[in-house]
Amino acid sequence: MSVAVFFKLLAIFGVVGLGWFAGRMRWLGDERQGADPARTLSNAAFYIFIPALLFRTTSRVDFATLPWGLLAAFFGPVLLMLLGVYAWQRRLHRGRGLPAAAPSVRAISCTFGNTLQIGVPMASALFGEAGLGLHITLISLHALTLLSVLTTLVELDLARAQRGQATTLLRTLRTTARNTIIHPVVLPVVAGLVWNATGVKLPPVADEVLETLGTAVVPLCLVLIGMSLAYYGVRGAARSAVMLSLLKLLALPALVLGVAHWGFGLVGLPLAVVVMVAALPVGSNALIFSQRYETLEAEATAAIVFSTFGFVVTAPLWLAVLAYLS
Repeated sequence: MSVAVFFKLLAIFGVVGLGWFAGRMRWLGDERQGADPARTLSNAAFYIFIPALLFRTTSRVDFATLPWGLLAAFFGPVLLMLLGVYAWQRRLHRGRGLPAAAPSVRAISCTFGNTLQIGVPMASALFGEAGLGLHITLISLHALTLLSVLTTLVELDLARAQRGQATTLLRTLRTTARNTIIHPVVLPVVAGLVWNATGVKLPPVADEVLETLGTAVVPLCLVLIGMSLAYYGVRGAARSAVMLSLLKLLALPALVLGVAHWGFGLVGLPLAVVVMVAALPVGSNALIFSQRYETLEAEATAAIVFSTFGFVVTAPLWLAVLAYLS
């Protein structure tokens, strides 16, 4: 692991620690007195900052120049893992009285990587400008793809749970479609795609506003992770969080490696980039997603922290595997 990545990890833990201290000191309010500052921050991220980031990203993507083979080699196995974990957890939870959103929350916790705070400095330090360019190509569609799929799945489950098993398939699909389209993740993506299709650039002032809002996502989410640790702790969630961390740090990059190398024939730099993106620890969007649906917040928080610590050990292992294959 490079020095730059190591110091980036230290900085991340520092900001998370600050959030934990603020939560312990109840600087932003005490949940025992009716306040819920962690959820307030989460709502701010979900309804203001993340939509701004997604709309700006989608409206600026040049789809004509994207390396679709590279994207398929990465997103194919990632979506396969996501859907596999979702189906496994949905079957496991059937009849146990757990929240309808639980399968989707666990699916995002073992597939959504920290592609920005850790991924960007890692790609720059390990692979240089060429590798960083490939990394940015992947992350330009990372949140758009995974959050859109997961939102559809969770809204479908919620529609089933709210209307009961006796409802018709058509009514369930209609409710799911309505809630998905107006969702604060999907709506800005759709709006961004529509704007992108017009070929018109965003006005400079609007672009600056969206960029400013988007840059707030990273520090806000890191502080939120620390506050969630202070409020929720990890009691009762450690075992599941360790399982999710192992899936994210070991199973997902192994699956991406197999599909990308032996399925798509990737070698060298492109292979290294997709595998290391898959090997990143759980990203903060897993916590935002869990808090949006008030499901497994402690588990998502613990998975982020455990996997980030574990990345210090697993990252060199994957780099060694890639060096052997090259």
